[in-house]
Amino acid sequence: MSLFQQAKLVLVDHTGLAKDALHIHVALGLYFGAAALTRWPLRDWRLWTLVLVAALAGEIWDLIDSHVYHTPIVLAANVKDVVNTMFWPTVISMLARWTSLLRRR
Repeated sequence: MSLFQQAKLVLVDHTGLAKDALHIHVALGLYFGAAALTRWPLRDWRLWTLVLVAALAGEIWDLIDSHVYHTPIVLAANVKDVVNTMFWPTVISMLARWTSLLRRR
């Protein structure tokens, strides 16, 4: 098992959260953390893209690990993980871009 997979299991064990929930927490942490560090507005496409790149990189790593360790590859599960990861960053980006709800005054 790769270090990446071991780290995910440690997070699951120590937080008590399911892997699906961790996808959401990591995505929001990355999204808001990058916004705070870069001072990009929440409507900026670069924040959403950063989360997408991270999500895809994680799923590619999962696929590589599955190949290396001869575990089944279930592409539907990888797609579900990306969709789950991207849901809230997408909603927040859309709200920030198309409404005044998340705009600074």
